[in-house]
Amino acid sequence: MEGLEGRSVLVMGLGVSGRSAVHFCSERRARVTAADERPAQELSGLDELPADIDLRLGEAFPDPADFELVVPSPGVPAERYRPRARCVWGDVELAWRALPVPLIAVTGTNGKSTTTLLIAAMLRAAGLRVRAAGNLGQPALSLVGAPLDVAVLEVSSFQLEATEHFRPHVAVILNLTADHLDRHGSFEAYVAAKTRILANLRAEDHVVLGFDDPRLRELASASPAQLHAFRGDGPLEEGVWVDGAAREIVVSGARTRRFSLTELRLAGHHNLQNAAAALAAACAAGADPEAAVSALADFEGLPHRTQVVALRGGVSWVNDSKATNPHAAQRALGSFEAPLLWIGGGRSKGLDLSELADYAARRVRCALLIGEAAGELERGLAGRVEVKRVESIEAAVGEAALQADAGDVVLLAPGCSSHDQFRSFEERGERFRAAVEALDGNGEAA
Repeated sequence: MEGLEGRSVLVMGLGVSGRSAVHFCSERRARVTAADERPAQELSGLDELPADIDLRLGEAFPDPADFELVVPSPGVPAERYRPRARCVWGDVELAWRALPVPLIAVTGTNGKSTTTLLIAAMLRAAGLRVRAAGNLGQPALSLVGAPLDVAVLEVSSFQLEATEHFRPHVAVILNLTADHLDRHGSFEAYVAAKTRILANLRAEDHVVLGFDDPRLRELASASPAQLHAFRGDGPLEEGVWVDGAAREIVVSGARTRRFSLTELRLAGHHNLQNAAAALAAACAAGADPEAAVSALADFEGLPHRTQVVALRGGVSWVNDSKATNPHAAQRALGSFEAPLLWIGGGRSKGLDLSELADYAARRVRCALLIGEAAGELERGLAGRVEVKRVESIEAAVGEAALQADAGDVVLLAPGCSSHDQFRSFEERGERFRAAVEALDGNGEAA
């Protein structure tokens, strides 16, 4: 990659990705200023940072114009650096420049983490050395220097905002629905950030697009890269699709091949879409489809994503705390045929919740609402289903235990951010799981 030695670099934000960028740039002899507007006591990992950096905490960020390169953390909005910065490379851009192996990048509104890890599992089953990182928790720069044949990154709209020449060999866009409008300002701006993943692709590259989404079908001719379509609800003349009636995943084209999905452990129709996307990406990367599909039998999914945390008295308790936007919550609600008690609410991120309320009204028999968005959801559900507003996730679990009958599903799929009451969706999901575990054998709060 282009040398960093001697260049003045400002790293903005010292979360996991920011700290990894500090190490990366310092190891390449850049002159690093590492800044975070939070005080030291609110940050972790500071004692592991290189001793020769200029560390600035608890004060306004330095002027980006004073540095040759700005490396913003994903949580720092673009308006904080773009108007003044001479050059902006986020951690995804840095990783792409430094990695000597082909890179698969996955974005979209929902399903990114599951699909990213599925692609890695499929390529591993095909005999390749592969690791996954990025927005799913492990920083992108952690892959630099690892013994790999291919790298897989989950990339968010926030990360894509900080790219310049980023060019994955395989670019995947799963779906596009409204999210993070509090950050991007409009759906159009959000889509523009997501589709930056396509900006630098060439004819020898590959693009994987979800043809269940009409917006992505429109993008099919917008890139010179080789197209690989997928659908969770087929068919396709050429591409990867799911035959739900036959419970098979199909690779169609010059030679059509069908593979059984009977051993797939992931619940929900949306995970059939994720499996199709992952297989399309793995095939685009050169994997044999039969070897790739074999990974599905052992893939158990991720915590906080339609995860069954308990079965008590015939009631299933399901944690989908990662459903942080309305479309993700609708996907979760649509995954079950059983009667549903739904725990929803949180911080809306500026999104319209009326469609989610309409969908929930047709799917649930009782809604237990928490957080800042409880009032908006209650107004959308009023007079259509039973609604109870509760103060905490623990109170929601306790009320659900009183209401649920054998055969019911209690589903945490908030449709909102967790940041009104929790540090993260992970904490919200863990609090849900702990509250369920605290119920006594009769399904009542102990």
